[in-house]
Amino acid sequence: MTYYTGRLIDHVHLRAKDFQKSRSFYEAIFAVLGFTVTASGDNWFQLDELYVDAADPNTPPTHIHLAFQAKDRASVDAFHAAALAGGGTDNGAPGERPYHPGYYGAFVLDPDGNNIEAVFHGPSTRSADAVHIEPVF
Repeated sequence: MTYYTGRLIDHVHLRAKDFQKSRSFYEAIFAVLGFTVTASGDNWFQLDELYVDAADPNTPPTHIHLAFQAKDRASVDAFHAAALAGGGTDNGAPGERPYHPGYYGAFVLDPDGNNIEAVFHGPSTRSADAVHIEPVF
């Protein structure tokens, strides 16, 4: 199995109260951002550093702010529309933000109340699309 990861975050683990609703929500926003779930089971799924599973009755759902990278402004707009159509709640329409010049983002609340964002930081170049990690056994 190949892992794709950055340098700071190993993984983000969200626990969903209504797993199927959350899975539909995330699959909708991943599709417009150009990603697909890379691994899954009956009560969990994973895409790169993000892992989501069903919260058991003794574990509350997670509440965090999570921002996904978008390749352009149109992707941010599409993220916002897909998130709302997929069961999310508007938490900030697409637009420029004062965080730094070129910051263009949109915010939604997922089915469990997590603040989910897509952001485009302006034109840039990358040294690679992702870091590829191949386990050695």
